Amino acid sequence: MEPKIVIELVNFYKGKITQKQVLETLNVSRTTYNRWKKEIPNNKEESELVKLVKKLCEKNKYRYGYRKITFLVNKEMKANKNTVQKIMQKYDLNCKVRPKRRKSTGQPIKIVENVLNVDFNATRPLEKLVTDITYLPFGKSMLYLSSIMDLYNREIIAYTISDKQDLECVLDTLNQLPNVSEDCILHSDQAAVYTSHSYQKNVKEKGITMSMSRPGKPSDNAPIETFHGYLKHETFHLEPQLKSSNEIVTQTVIQYIKYYNEDRIQEKLGYRSPKEFRELHTSS
Repeated sequence: MEPKIVIELVNFYKGKITQKQVLETLNVSRTTYNRWKKEIPNNKEESELVKLVKKLCEKNKYRYGYRKITFLVNKEMKANKNTVQKIMQKYDLNCKVRPKRRKSTGQPIKIVENVLNVDFNATRPLEKLVTDITYLPFGKSMLYLSSIMDLYNREIIAYTISDKQDLECVLDTLNQLPNVSEDCILHSDQAAVYTSHSYQKNVKEKGITMSMSRPGKPSDNAPIETFHGYLKHETFHLEPQLKSSNEIVTQTVIQYIKYYNEDRIQEKLGYRSPKEFRELHTSS
């Protein structure tokens, strides 16, 4: 018998005969009934749950999957993640992720091996670097931030803010790197600017080994993705007034990178800032 029908029958006969008698007649154990009741809310509860799930998905601009929405739902009412998932599927509330679009640079594409292979630990400066471009849609027009992070201490050691997501932007960032005297890996995603012949030629001339994430795997480049998330959430999302002009956006990013490198402590660095960690462990 359908769990929902059993629950409805128990509710219908409530006050007339005992729950035990109904369940015995239907040959359903109390344990099974209680489990079904937890998993399947009644119509009123279901209606309230649907409203709450819709509200939370809309509030978070459909950026969250069912697990995060379930977590938020349970702050207000108890709900099973499977039930939340079914509601999101039924009402087309699933996470709407827009994949990065590849922009042609007009140059041959060359994908290289994932040498880094999600090993984000480094034993010295300039041993493992990660790079990426992020959108800055906060001023009067779109800006882009190209940055390079040293995985040794999560310090941003090079960056460029540009109004174009092009080869010149990433080459300018690359050319800010100091000379590399030992083996060095530079990891990126498979964006067209990184797969271009010109970019890879410049990387090779610096004596650096390139590495690339697998397609559709932002986790392969998690540290720089996380940094870009911090930058946006701790500035523009907290202080909407910073979105007034491109000049203010640019100045905000410059100031945040300085703060991130010099003052923002990180648990993985023993509650030190990237600069403090580097100076403590590399001083002669």
